[in-house]
Amino acid sequence: MTTTTLASTTRLNPVRRTLPVLLALEDEAEDLGRLSPDDRLTCHVHGRWIHQCVASPVHVNPITRHRWCRSCATALTVSVDELSGAVTMSCPRCGHGESAASARLITACRASLAAARGGTAARAA
Repeated sequence: MTTTTLASTTRLNPVRRTLPVLLALEDEAEDLGRLSPDDRLTCHVHGRWIHQCVASPVHVNPITRHRWCRSCATALTVSVDELSGAVTMSCPRCGHGESAASARLITACRASLAAARGGTAARAA
């Protein structure tokens, strides 16, 4: 199964989409295999922008290393500054905990912030 990024599916114009509309579009695109769950701007579990609920324990996954420090076996803490658009995740024990999965989640949160405030949701591929 090949998945594509949001740029080629639901993110045609997220500025013009309300949260409920984008949630539905992303659900459908994910179900059809056209959108990776890591590339969503919305959360299908909480029904919110991903940056608004990323700190929830539901978003910690030790297997995929989303918000997880393997060496400390600890959930990463999350900081989302809605004014500046800054999103960070770090291990409360060692201060690190970087992973490709968490990096994608940070990218999704930044794009979610931009879309929620009506800006562009540009992302790195």
